[in-house]
Amino acid sequence: MRRKTVFIGSLLLICAFAGHLWLNPGLGFSAVARADKVLVIKNKRLLLLLKDGEIFRTYKVALGKQPSGHKTMQGDRRTPEGKYVLDSRNPRSKYHLAIHISYPNASDILSAQKRGVPPGGDIMIHGLPPGSGKVGELHSFLDWTDGCIAVTNTEMEEIWQLVADGTPIEIRP
Repeated sequence: MRRKTVFIGSLLLICAFAGHLWLNPGLGFSAVARADKVLVIKNKRLLLLLKDGEIFRTYKVALGKQPSGHKTMQGDRRTPEGKYVLDSRNPRSKYHLAIHISYPNASDILSAQKRGVPPGGDIMIHGLPPGSGKVGELHSFLDWTDGCIAVTNTEMEEIWQLVADGTPIEIRP
């Protein structure tokens, strides 16, 4: 009987807290933490959200079809490496939501110009293509993008809420 009373009491407390958050949306999901940096570690296939230097969310990712090395030109199907900024978002992306990465930066453009090739662009963090949402985390077992960083649709919705435009992103090998 005591367990049942403790369970019901706990359940009521959780419901009251959820109701408080619902009535006070400023205290809800986005108040938990907003990332002040995004870190991608390509060789581990991880995207990390950081706040004050501490990791508070971790996601498995899929990368460009040629995951090793820095993106050097349009069409090389590599995910860039370096320091960039998440500078805009596309709620109507052909992949479930997309946040744009500021690739190419000045160094990338100069490097491509020296080689006489276009640097490429349109590098995003995005969800899955239409009709593949049920694939879930299995998508991360194969690098399938043209250079973007892909997560599940549910994860993309969470990242969308937790990362503001202007947030720095570092992509490491």
